[in-house]
Amino acid sequence: MPAPGRAAGEGAAVRAAQLGMMVNIALMASKLVAGLVGNSYALVADAAESAFDLFGSLAVWTGVRIADRDATDEYPFGFGKAEALAGASVAMLLLIASIGIAVASIYEIRTPHHAPAPWTLGVLAVVIVIKELMAKRVRRIARAAGSTALAADAQHHRSDALTSLAAFIGITVALAGGPGWESADDWAALIAAGIIAWNGVALMRTAVADLMDRVAAPEVVASIRAAARGVDAVRAVEKLAVRRSGRGYWVDIHIEADPMMSLEAAHIVSGRVKGAIRATTPQVLGVLVHMEPHDGCSPTGTQEHV
Repeated sequence: MPAPGRAAGEGAAVRAAQLGMMVNIALMASKLVAGLVGNSYALVADAAESAFDLFGSLAVWTGVRIADRDATDEYPFGFGKAEALAGASVAMLLLIASIGIAVASIYEIRTPHHAPAPWTLGVLAVVIVIKELMAKRVRRIARAAGSTALAADAQHHRSDALTSLAAFIGITVALAGGPGWESADDWAALIAAGIIAWNGVALMRTAVADLMDRVAAPEVVASIRAAARGVDAVRAVEKLAVRRSGRGYWVDIHIEADPMMSLEAAHIVSGRVKGAIRATTPQVLGVLVHMEPHDGCSPTGTQEHV
């Protein structure tokens, strides 16, 4: 059963994903209508990106809910990888959106059209403020909950704010420049596509790293090693592997102790090591302790296997 703090973090994560879905629905509709009526392709492109945001938020919400399930006999390590899969899905949606927006932007640049309506700037200003506030809020919750999927969603909100900012600048240039500058709006959409692609690649790298069981952050590994070394009977830490799964970690640790220790005493020490690690790092979901005889040749016990 999850600890109270972790359960609270899970609830906040689900609520943040749900809020992101509702905000994306409202903004998508607003930007699409404003773009079509106000003759701004940058706003239409921004609305298309928000549509992908909606599917991304749905993926995040689904991933977070699946990751919150308890482990089963069939899935003894739980469902934490669902968060990384959700993050990868969001990244893929960003990359697809960037390609579609780039292609359409190039077409619009080559096609003469009217300048956007001045009032579309007001719509974009509101969108930028809302999206930036959402990005900061979701990122804060993601850090507190240790959620890869929510971190991806926060970056998605920031990406939307940046694309809206690019559209704002493009429309401003088109209006200020007058005849001949109408395509500035479309160039802004093309720049926005580049920003979206950059964020998509960054998110994909993070998600794939979690799926491939890359070693946890150095500060997490150091904290776990120090907790194990702090147990009195532990002479050294021979090996330590820490992998991330959703919002938690799985630990595989080899510790060295007195070779004359009884099996019962070794069992007690391994239990104390598990308790020390989980007390220091509450996000640890499970600890597998291997007891090894200490031969006096490992003075520091700092070897780390990844």
